[in-house]
Amino acid sequence: MMKRILAAAVLAAATAMPALAHDYGFAGLLSKDNRETLEPLTLGSGKPVAAAPYELKSGTYYKMKIVADGSAELALSGGDFFRAIWINEIVINQIEVRPLGVHSLEFDAAGEADLSFIAITPGSYELKIPGSSGDTQKAIFNIR
Repeated sequence: MMKRILAAAVLAAATAMPALAHDYGFAGLLSKDNRETLEPLTLGSGKPVAAAPYELKSGTYYKMKIVADGSAELALSGGDFFRAIWINEIVINQIEVRPLGVHSLEFDAAGEADLSFIAITPGSYELKIPGSSGDTQKAIFNIR
């Protein structure tokens, strides 16, 4: 009898509880309700990598395109940024790569890469063209 009363109380409490703001359902953090698409990063000789800093929220799933125009062999490096996120996949020429870790991406010719990730560790991070020193040659990601 006591087990039935306890089970009924637990069931009543569970059904009476409202959904939490972070309850994304079965897919969790990968749910469509938790996704945002960021402005693309651009790689081109003398062109700015990003128009403005990116403001990210920890726990949010992001999709971002990296576009190289082929004007120079360029890379984006940022080990600290890549360690502050969980990468779901990098798609290059319709090939999906699910890496355990990344330090940089290099483009030898024109092309695109799609990056999908979840921001994890709060802080300010950079993806920059190695060997460059100009403010326009990097993208800043602020994770809150």
